[in-house]
Amino acid sequence: MIYTLIFSLIAIFLIAFSVMSVREKNLTHSVIYLFLFLIILASEFLFIGASFIAAVEVLVYIGAVVTILAFTVMLTGGKEIE
Repeated sequence: MIYTLIFSLIAIFLIAFSVMSVREKNLTHSVIYLFLFLIILASEFLFIGASFIAAVEVLVYIGAVVTILAFTVMLTGGKEIE
């Protein structure tokens, strides 16, 4: 029972941060929400016992993709999308 509740709570946070990442107009905030989404997704994998997938996600997605997006935001100035 408690595991289902924790799993559902983490899933709600995943949905919230994914929606916030897509709907945010400020690029810097959008990258931060994407980073938080990926961290929470890795914690979800750890919760279900898939530690290798969580480690690969942290190394590949958070290490590479978010870094590239952060550099893109810094180069564009992090302006709001109209």
